[in-house]
Amino acid sequence: MKIMTNHKEENRLLSLYSMGILDTKSEERFDRLTRIATKLFDVPIALVSLIDRDRQWFKSCYGLKIKETDRSDSFCTIAVDLSEPLIVPDATLDPVSYTHLTLPTIRL
Repeated sequence: MKIMTNHKEENRLLSLYSMGILDTKSEERFDRLTRIATKLFDVPIALVSLIDRDRQWFKSCYGLKIKETDRSDSFCTIAVDLSEPLIVPDATLDPVSYTHLTLPTIRL
């Protein structure tokens, strides 16, 4: 998978790093959002994901025991590359996400 190396990506990363939020402890305000999302949407997993240069890091993770994945395995890296919202009604039916490496693990 091609990782963006353009000016837009560099600015996005600078903004992310300037927040100083990567690799910080969990916070109730984010954990509350993921708990609410699982109940509201009746799903087993909800994440607050931050996309770093080479990884996807979870500020809050409800329903999984992992804290990060490789960016190349991240469904979110597709969304970061777009200039419009990414809407996937059913990831199991989407040709890009269905074959994505992270999804089979999440389905377990």
